[in-house]
Amino acid sequence: MAEQTAKIVRFHELGGADVLKIEDLPLEEPGKGEVRLRVKAIGLNRAECMFRLGKYLVHPTLPSKIGYEASGIVEAVGEGVDAAWVGKTVSTVPAFHADEYGVYGEVAIVPVGALAEYPARLSYEEGTSIWMQYITAYGAIVLQGKVVKGDFVLITAASSSVGLAAIEIVKAEGAVSIATTRTSKKKAELLALGADYVIATEEEDLAARVMEITGGKGARIIFDPVAGKGIQALAASASVGATIFEYGALALEPTPFPLFAALTKHLWFKGYTLFEVVGDPAAFPVAKKYVFDHLESGAFQPKIARTFPFSEVVQAQEYMESNAQVGKIMVVV
Repeated sequence: MAEQTAKIVRFHELGGADVLKIEDLPLEEPGKGEVRLRVKAIGLNRAECMFRLGKYLVHPTLPSKIGYEASGIVEAVGEGVDAAWVGKTVSTVPAFHADEYGVYGEVAIVPVGALAEYPARLSYEEGTSIWMQYITAYGAIVLQGKVVKGDFVLITAASSSVGLAAIEIVKAEGAVSIATTRTSKKKAELLALGADYVIATEEEDLAARVMEITGGKGARIIFDPVAGKGIQALAASASVGATIFEYGALALEPTPFPLFAALTKHLWFKGYTLFEVVGDPAAFPVAKKYVFDHLESGAFQPKIARTFPFSEVVQAQEYMESNAQVGKIMVVV
């Protein structure tokens, strides 16, 4: 009897998107606490590009799998996992580290704790594109930032899937979103997707515009995945006592500490990732319910930027690195 195989994406060296290779590998069985997912759709994340380059929080052990987010049907369970999962349609929550598992493939082995069911009205693509973005934004803005009605929230890199999720969450909580994008090219679309204000940072003075919008107060919550020297303008845009959530390092450059702004405005700087939420047994189920309920009500509408076939996974990552997208980039298996 021929050995069963599955097509899995791996990379054997660090580098650009072209290091990703689709390989025929033996079909793995799930181990203790794991399931095997028959993958239908894969969602791309910036973290995966940085992981592939060797510039992420954890480093790959080569050859390495890749990927956090997928949806599909559970087809096998490992020791200690309830067999009732078999046949269920689920998506993965990034509740594991990038160097532990990988979901780019026809199948994926993932821990059962990383599975979540989503509203049945969502497509596989939509179901894939929810947990990373909404839980990341929820944890900072709602759980830790304690956003209230009327708060001004500054959201940078707003055309990303997490940025769009943040815009929807701010609206749902009755606060005011100020979204940033580099040029005016995406301005109209961001406004159409719910942003209250949009600032093109290469064309406008960020701090001056924020102060104009907020009547001189500044933003109480700042949600930023970029870091780098732009932190100075963010601090200048902050209100007294504001919290600046840094949840990424897309600038790939040193981040200077804005000492004088921090001292004069009594600012809080918070290094943050969604692992704080998914790793907290009390917060994680609350976060999942928050996202599920808002999806069910229609308050949250995941935005798919573009879809690629599995054979074009390299092109999909190259598209992500082009920064042309508004929303989530998907790969359909």
